[in-house]
Amino acid sequence: MLKKKKTEVYALGQHISMSADKARRVIDQIRGRSYEETLMILELMPYRACYPIFKLVYSAAANASYNMGSNEANLLISKAEVNEGTTIKKLKPRARGRSYPLKRPTCHITIVMKDISLDDKYVEINSLKKPRWKNKHTAIVYHDMYNSGGVWDKK
Repeated sequence: MLKKKKTEVYALGQHISMSADKARRVIDQIRGRSYEETLMILELMPYRACYPIFKLVYSAAANASYNMGSNEANLLISKAEVNEGTTIKKLKPRARGRSYPLKRPTCHITIVMKDISLDDKYVEINSLKKPRWKNKHTAIVYHDMYNSGGVWDKK
């Protein structure tokens, strides 16, 4: 009996105190990217959602290195999703004995990482790829920056 080696690990963050839409704005930028590129993007983006997502990506990479023994250079974010969590409801006291409801949304973030060195499909595709120098039909296109109206303004 052949046992297929596991190629994916995940990290799950639940009840993160922020709106799911605000977290999705950041998650859409990192989906499908490599681990090192993701960490760079998350450190430089100016959103509040970046820090908990950064911690989850770091945790998923630690899970991959501990459970599968994979190198961080081979990791790729294969799936990243944000779901809405429970809404925290509070009452704020207001004037004349009244109260005002506060609703704090939460979200659940899931980061799934894949080790591309363990993936069989990735290895097969790269071995079947033809070398670049064998491609005989290459077209060279020259762009004239003066006539195309790209760089210089003609006034």
